[in-house]
Amino acid sequence: MLATMLHGPGDVRCEEVSEPKILKPTDAIIRLSASCICGSDLWPYRGANAVTAPMAMGHEYCGVVVEVGSAVKTVRPGQFVVGSFCLSDNTCPHCRFGFQSSCEQREFMTGAQAPYARVPLADGTLVATAEMPSDDLIPGLLATSDVLGTGWYAADAAGVQEGSTAVVVGDGAVGLMGVLAARQMGAERIIAMSRHKTRQDLALEFGATDIVSERGDAGVARVKELTDGVGAASVLECVGTQESMSQAIDCARPGGKIGFVGVPHGVTFDGQNLFFQQKSLLGGPAPVRRFLPYLMDLVIDRTIDPGRVFDLELPLADVAEGYRAMDERRAIKTLLRF
Repeated sequence: MLATMLHGPGDVRCEEVSEPKILKPTDAIIRLSASCICGSDLWPYRGANAVTAPMAMGHEYCGVVVEVGSAVKTVRPGQFVVGSFCLSDNTCPHCRFGFQSSCEQREFMTGAQAPYARVPLADGTLVATAEMPSDDLIPGLLATSDVLGTGWYAADAAGVQEGSTAVVVGDGAVGLMGVLAARQMGAERIIAMSRHKTRQDLALEFGATDIVSERGDAGVARVKELTDGVGAASVLECVGTQESMSQAIDCARPGGKIGFVGVPHGVTFDGQNLFFQQKSLLGGPAPVRRFLPYLMDLVIDRTIDPGRVFDLELPLADVAEGYRAMDERRAIKTLLRF
């Protein structure tokens, strides 16, 4: 079959690989209905993460089960399923506490930018729909696998609640999903920090009430101006750079919460500065499995449409163009169809 392989910075190829097979009794094989390119895929694509050997790309997925291992009990061939990018048994102490992304058996999904994929720990990772979804729901269900679940976790970790004020740092797909999540959680004011018109427009459609185009100290000053000098109770950090993290911390009010989900690159903290800020930080890889059944229901009953974040759709053969378009910010998020 054809699949996406990253050979080095800027060198992504659609090439022939072997079809996946059941390797462990807890595995499942799924035929993907769609996949996509994640913002975090751009880190190795840009050379920020070392690529020492060809990498099978893709960790966002949904589709139909075609085969299961002998130990799999909760899903069966023929069912439509969605799974998290973090693979978990969903039974260990951390999973039961709601942090499946820290499962004692945790693995990270790979190889999902392909028509077939192997999903380890299938019982704890995959959630089946009651019936086969209509084709127009596929992009939204795919989004629940990572980008929506991650944006949702950012809002949850930041303590967004009814009537609160939230700031979203980052206007990529995760940041936009953070805006959607904050709106669903009842935030009264949602300040989206963005300098790009198409992303600003989508943020407003998803529920943002204010747009701040400034960055750094100027961006913080503008947020303070909008909040009567106080800052926000909840801040979602959805980028992963030093600038975005500093901006997020400085936008929060004393006692506020920062949910950080951008994969950190070059981020450091000044302990004394953090001590006197008196703000809470919670983040890391999103425990998508905790939220997955609820988010899937929101998509299926058409309460939300996170699939609108996909603004470029390509066949797998053109995956290299999808990476280029996202790298050059010509696309927010690329959907891959098979």
